[in-house]
Amino acid sequence: MKILLNKDDLNEALFRTSKLGFVPTMGSLHKGHISLIKKSLKDCNKTIVSVFINPRQFNNKRDFNKYPRNYKKDLSILRKLKVDYVFLPNKKDVYSSKRKTQFKLNKKERILCAKYRKGHFEGVIDVMECLTKIIRPKKIFMGEKDFQQLFLVKKYIEKKYKIKIISCRTIRNSEKLALSSRNKLLDSRELNKAGKVARNIINFKKTIKNKKNIKKLIKIKKNELIKSYRINIEYFELRNKFNLNLSNKIKNSKIFIAYYINKIRLIDNF
Repeated sequence: MKILLNKDDLNEALFRTSKLGFVPTMGSLHKGHISLIKKSLKDCNKTIVSVFINPRQFNNKRDFNKYPRNYKKDLSILRKLKVDYVFLPNKKDVYSSKRKTQFKLNKKERILCAKYRKGHFEGVIDVMECLTKIIRPKKIFMGEKDFQQLFLVKKYIEKKYKIKIISCRTIRNSEKLALSSRNKLLDSRELNKAGKVARNIINFKKTIKNKKNIKKLIKIKKNELIKSYRINIEYFELRNKFNLNLSNKIKNSKIFIAYYINKIRLIDNF
């Protein structure tokens, strides 16, 4: 495994590399990341994993500072997986001073997380564009847990750079909670509550499969979740998975949720 600390290291290492798979991460790796990496190792000739905590996608400095970091453990995991390259860039390597104006979402795209996290997805698309230009991969592997992020990256990066974004299923623990680096900020009681929320929504989606007036049922369920688990819900919506428009049908749709447990923000989709 080669550790690449800057663009010069990167360019030298990747010279004439073909069918390169890329897994972008912010570190604090878990089994969800590992599933993406294994998929890339299987599908591509070479695999590169980046670890870069992107300051531009945090709309809250406190959130950025609290984001879990464990580079030593991350490198140990990547070494065991026999990843070909690990890219550990600094901010200057990623963001060139000669760059043009940053990406902006249009009004229709300011939904779900984009509605509540101002500038977040602008930061995500911005960093993905920079990393894609630097690394020049054939395929990028991303999880469905951050579905809106995946949707926007596909929309703005895939065609522009003629690469393939590979969607990978959400990895969940035995309690059905989606794996996330932010889970490490929760204690055992809070993790248990988050698992209950996830199982409740999974069962709810099954029960409304053939029901009418789903919009009303979604609203009722949102209020039930708030009362039952004493959580602060930002959004709880049913949206079409192909265009993210609001939906009143279970077919081709997903339930999206963002909520807080003890000031820790969790997102999921089912």
